[in-house]
Amino acid sequence: MRQTLASCRQLLGIAWRQHRGRTITAVVLMLAGAVAAPLGALALRSATNAVLAGRTREAAVAGVLVAVAAIAALTFGHFAHIAYYELSELSVLDLDRQLIELANGSGGTGHHERPEFVDAITLVRQDVQRFNTALQSLLSLGGLALAMGLTTVLLARLNPVLLLLLPLAVPPLLAGRRAEEVLERAKLATAERSRVAMGLFRITADPAPGKELRVFRLRDEVLRRHRAIWTEVTGRLFRAHLHGTALRAAGQLLFAVGYLGGLLLVVREAVAGRRTVGDVTLSIALAAQVSLQVATAVTLLTDLHRMSGTLRRLGQLRTMVAATDGPEPDHRAPDRLRRGIELVGVSFTYPGAHRPSLSGVDLTLPAGSTVAVIGENGAGKTSLVKLLCGFHRPDAGRILVDGTDLRRIPPQQWQARIAAGFQDFVRFEFTAREAVGVGDLPRIDSTPAVLAALERARAVDLLDRLDGGLETRLGGGHPEGTDLSGGQWQKLALGRAFMREQPLLQVLDEPTAALDPQAEHALFERYAEHAARSGRRTGAITLLVSHRFSTARTADLIVVVADGRIAEVGEHDALIARGGLYAELYRIQAAAYS
Repeated sequence: MRQTLASCRQLLGIAWRQHRGRTITAVVLMLAGAVAAPLGALALRSATNAVLAGRTREAAVAGVLVAVAAIAALTFGHFAHIAYYELSELSVLDLDRQLIELANGSGGTGHHERPEFVDAITLVRQDVQRFNTALQSLLSLGGLALAMGLTTVLLARLNPVLLLLLPLAVPPLLAGRRAEEVLERAKLATAERSRVAMGLFRITADPAPGKELRVFRLRDEVLRRHRAIWTEVTGRLFRAHLHGTALRAAGQLLFAVGYLGGLLLVVREAVAGRRTVGDVTLSIALAAQVSLQVATAVTLLTDLHRMSGTLRRLGQLRTMVAATDGPEPDHRAPDRLRRGIELVGVSFTYPGAHRPSLSGVDLTLPAGSTVAVIGENGAGKTSLVKLLCGFHRPDAGRILVDGTDLRRIPPQQWQARIAAGFQDFVRFEFTAREAVGVGDLPRIDSTPAVLAALERARAVDLLDRLDGGLETRLGGGHPEGTDLSGGQWQKLALGRAFMREQPLLQVLDEPTAALDPQAEHALFERYAEHAARSGRRTGAITLLVSHRFSTARTADLIVVVADGRIAEVGEHDALIARGGLYAELYRIQAAAYS
């Protein structure tokens, strides 16, 4: 219950931050609408007694009061809805912002590798749209509390025994909370399977997989798997809902017995002449209101308890990200590299993995050098890049930047001095100018800078195929958008990688998979020229990651990665002369291309 109350304060605080005036308006209207019903019941008693006594004027006034109370009870909630609807929309945007910051505000990406983080953020994304309901429930609960207080006073004046209806309201509330806990456990247990099902749905809904679905006739197989998973998930959730419904019904039944007993008590007193007909009318109205209030409270508390779980998960997400980030950095990123980057005894294992991706890595990357990282798929090349970019922190060992541990440098500062092109590049559906310019955000609108980056990436010819040139809207998701081939998207990604002119670390992590070996070699030669200029200006280290060994020949240093370890380090000719792993793999690949 404390968690739910804390969540209520948090919900109200979120709404207050968005718009104080609308929050006050919504609260006042909800409170006024809530107390109208008990006051209307009181006016109804007066009207009944006045009619039976023949007091026409008094009956007319009481009747007007009943009508006014009824109108207030029906309409004030609607006007409050107008106020809190926009509040809830603004608050949902605020929660979305918090989610985006949690997912991407950290310099590292280690939390994305943790299944519990993925499960929690999936559930929060599903539930955050219910904020509208939760805010309404909170405001309604405030009004309901005031109405129940007034109802309690009126019941006590009728007969103190009727106050027993109030403690009888506790079992339904407890049963509702218990039912929500049952459902919450079921949702958490099915989160991973739900993600799998949503992934299968995306395969069928996104256009890119459509070709393979048709060629391999996978539609029915994907549908079968999707149906099987959802049957499993919905079956478990249905059983949880059934269990919860039984608990709520048991609590409501207990209250219904007390409700009936209270009515019979008042009727008996009226028959004995100790109560008026108006008192009977009032007791019936109040008992009906208590019944409705209890049922409403159960529903409202269920909604709030559910949102409490969402806000609790939001706090857990913050804790996970903070744990991944580690201690607060206390050292600025250097303006230029003088010695280079050194890895000392570095080991790294992905969360949940049973074997390390890198183990005992000792490696020196001299300032101003061009380094080719070579190895077969799964050797650990990309893991090495992630560590150097500060996306992950090593489990053991240190990464030293000019002698300073990379942990001591704020990751956002370090990443601001990195230029990178990745194999799994993003297809930004912006204008062509923006899709390239985001590689150096302060210069996103600079036409000369964007054209220079495309020139370095040998991608200027792409503009000739775009009707609007740099202002062409990209992506089939826009009515006026132009969809591109995989190779064209890749050229834009390479352009982004060339936008920053003074990085300290330049990375090309196999971003040229769609290019043939000759085109890749020509691009890397161009990149090496740019790297040499950057090296002279800032001591930048250029890292070329590829599984094509012919690319490595132009590098100052070749690093061969095998089974998570550094197998060999040296120049091309020296490694060939050594006759080790590099020489063997080079000859095999050269023979394949000959």
